[in-house]
Amino acid sequence: MGRFTEIFSEITDDGHAQAEAGSAARLLRDEYGPEALVEIVESQKTSEIEGAPQKPTSKTEQEKSLEMKIKLHSRLIDEIDLTALDGLETTALKERVFDIVKALAREDKLRMSEPEIRELADGVFDEMTGLGPLEPLLQDESVSDILINTHEQVYIERGGELELSGVRFANEPHLLRIINKIVAQVGRRVDESQPLCDARLLDGSRVNVAIAPIAVDGPLVSIRKFSKKPFTLDKLVEFGAVPDVVAQFLWAACKSRVTILISGGTGSGKTTLLNALSQSISHKERLITIEDAAELQLQQPHVARMETRPPNIEGRGEIRQRGLVKNALRMRPDRVILGEVRGEEAFDMLQAMNTGHEGSMATLHANTPRDAITRLEQMVAMGDMKITPEAVAGQIASAVGIIVQATRLSDGQRKITSVAEITGMEGDVIQMQEIFNYTRTGTGPKHEVIGEFRSTGIRPKCLDEILCRNIPLPEGLFEPKALPVGRTSEQSIKDRIG
Repeated sequence: MGRFTEIFSEITDDGHAQAEAGSAARLLRDEYGPEALVEIVESQKTSEIEGAPQKPTSKTEQEKSLEMKIKLHSRLIDEIDLTALDGLETTALKERVFDIVKALAREDKLRMSEPEIRELADGVFDEMTGLGPLEPLLQDESVSDILINTHEQVYIERGGELELSGVRFANEPHLLRIINKIVAQVGRRVDESQPLCDARLLDGSRVNVAIAPIAVDGPLVSIRKFSKKPFTLDKLVEFGAVPDVVAQFLWAACKSRVTILISGGTGSGKTTLLNALSQSISHKERLITIEDAAELQLQQPHVARMETRPPNIEGRGEIRQRGLVKNALRMRPDRVILGEVRGEEAFDMLQAMNTGHEGSMATLHANTPRDAITRLEQMVAMGDMKITPEAVAGQIASAVGIIVQATRLSDGQRKITSVAEITGMEGDVIQMQEIFNYTRTGTGPKHEVIGEFRSTGIRPKCLDEILCRNIPLPEGLFEPKALPVGRTSEQSIKDRIG
């Protein structure tokens, strides 16, 4: 170890050092050799989010800059005493790395400005403690999706529109190291025997991974980011996703223990809406959540979270949603919340909703409320249950109260396009009535969707239950008319309804 060991000699033990800095140092020492780290950090030169101002440089200047970075990082590995990094807090570790990079640059008289040195040091730090080139995108709150198509191409979504970012990885092994770091955090694995994997980041963001032999050209990663602050219904009203009066009705229905099913396509905002509605649930109730990859952000104090487990390397030990739903009924839940219904667990969910667990919620993929009912019937049939279609339809009609349809429009807007109530059976057909809907009326000059929310004039059956609980609702809410967009009061929905 070289001269820069003394930079770490003044470290004091305050008893509060973060474990991530120490584990990152060990990871750097054990997994990354000098050549690999040079390749990794070199990739940081392109990890700027598209749209940021960039100075035009010639190819010769870029090559000279690359040579300087390679030389600097080779010496960085040789000079650092990695054992001195153990026990450092994150902020202190970041500053120590910057000090070393700055000292090496001055010694070699490299023509690098302080911002360039800071960027270089941040690249090393991100590789040690974070997810390397992805860190700038994960910190950017305007980015909602990160879509990695091999190590050379990374797309991002902003405001509902996809765009190609300037981020890339050094090579395929570099991307695979980042993938393994992600899945290892939640006890999962991805390899040739199991090339598909669902995982999550520490902030709850959803991650899907596909590698060879499934992915032909290289690893594919999809990251659905979630806001660090969960959206409330008031926020959704401000964004124009739902009218204020409709949000009040949904809040009141959830609070009065009406079972709600949220239907929608990929990226339509189903999980966001489920999180927002869950804030109306009393803190006295016990909630059990069941998901493939835990991503719900419920705010209640009494929440028991469970997620499925994939099979191990021998193909054993798999625990599916259906088993978790059955187990949840033995855990004395007041409500069972399924992150997404996609298989035979639909039957057990309906059983739970019909046996004293009213007010339960779930999401599923469907294009309309009627399609959601059809999908439920098909998912129950997937379990090879010896039960007639008429009996399944009766279970659905008895269990589900309201179906909320969330839609992502062609211009990227996310809106609640329908609120429908299941009213019962007529023969062997489930009867529904639409209470609110969103109708597209035109297209704007920038190809944005123009439409209006309307009340259909139908009084819902669950209104009696809401009024019995003394939950106030706006007068004339169900009269047939166009509904205003945006907030109608300075008070929050919780303050107005309780």
